[in-house]
Amino acid sequence: MVALMMRISTAGRYALRLMAFLASQPGGKPVALRTVSERQHIPLKYLESIVSVLVREGLMTSSRGKMGGYCLSRSPQNYTVYEILRAAEGDMAPVSCLVKDATPCPMESECTTLPVWKGLDRVMREYLEGITLDRIAHGPQGQFSFRDGI
Repeated sequence: MVALMMRISTAGRYALRLMAFLASQPGGKPVALRTVSERQHIPLKYLESIVSVLVREGLMTSSRGKMGGYCLSRSPQNYTVYEILRAAEGDMAPVSCLVKDATPCPMESECTTLPVWKGLDRVMREYLEGITLDRIAHGPQGQFSFRDGI
């Protein structure tokens, strides 16, 4: 039997680290990817692919030139961990039957486990939507409790 586990991918983890790093920079000035790569120990090529997604999703902006780089498109307190991970990961549903626009499950009306998955989806979303980027970038170090996220 193969066990399936829901995990945030490396792209999702790096996207959150990138955004938190940008949020921690004074003045919101553009930061070169090379700087992020060196300070966050993230391969530059990997960062380039993540940044293209985040820019396309409107979470970051880019500027060219000698003083160019990447910066957040809005204030850090106006981002949630959920939206950053969703941009990097795609759908965050814990099971395929809850994925937006998924083919309807023929068992949906009689599935006794569906409420479990819907509950898990709700709890994860509420927790991740309750943590702002500002809190990660400037908040206390350590763990977040469930109460911190909602």
